[in-house]
Amino acid sequence: MQFQQLVYFVAVAETLHFTQAAERVHVSQPSLSQQIRALEKELGAELFSRARGNVALTDAGETLLPLARRILADADTARHEVQELAQLRRGRIRLGATPSVCTGLLPDVLRAFHDLHPGIELLIEESGSHDLVRDLARGALDLALVVLPLPTPAPALTTVELLQEDLVVVSSAAAPAPRRPVRIADLEGEPLVMFRHGYDLRDLTVAACRAEGFEPAFTVEGGEMDAVLGFVRAGLGLAVVPRMVAARAGRDLRVTALARPGLRRTIALAHRSDVAPPRAARELQRMLLRTRSPAPDA
Repeated sequence: MQFQQLVYFVAVAETLHFTQAAERVHVSQPSLSQQIRALEKELGAELFSRARGNVALTDAGETLLPLARRILADADTARHEVQELAQLRRGRIRLGATPSVCTGLLPDVLRAFHDLHPGIELLIEESGSHDLVRDLARGALDLALVVLPLPTPAPALTTVELLQEDLVVVSSAAAPAPRRPVRIADLEGEPLVMFRHGYDLRDLTVAACRAEGFEPAFTVEGGEMDAVLGFVRAGLGLAVVPRMVAARAGRDLRVTALARPGLRRTIALAHRSDVAPPRAARELQRMLLRTRSPAPDA
């Protein structure tokens, strides 16, 4: 049974006239009649009675008609669904990002994307780069914003660098101002509010302190980004955070630059190398790539 045969069958059933049906579906009457006969042969039953030039549905035709209409309706729905997706009217994007990127980079980009494509559902997964790489590899995400270098080699992923971002020190506006700019060595003995294990920022900060020959002292540790900023506001200590996050943190936090060479992190956009992202994800990918900036001077 061919799809086009059902189209011809429904046209004849609705007009009860072979010539008019052929005109409706833009095919010659002999071709239409031939396809109807082929359909009847395949089904093993006549669909129309043709007595004395009058066309009427047989019992078999009456049985087939609602089924054929449903098949054609489902096909039409499928066509519209795919067209809407292709035209970015509908769809879903599964985007992973580190929590600091969600706080700093993503809000403006996602707002602009949603304004252009309000029918696209955005599913955001916040996690560390290690977990995001794993989720990409198993197909649970379409795209991910990760911190380079990756915690483990990932040859099955394609990464494109988006930007390099300075890290800064934040402290409570009510606390005494730290030295400007702050050297990493100045953090020795200072109370630090530290992120939970698995945060790229934790690993970067601890590694920088150890490179200066000391272990950082934590007053509070284990928080997510919002919690860390809240603890700093409460005067529990200092924290090292990305500049984009600090810019959104509010006036109750003081932002102090790190002395050169300071600390930087590299944000990259990653996806699986063996599978092209869905159409909607590719459009978001293009918008994110437009945020790319040259590396700052050392």
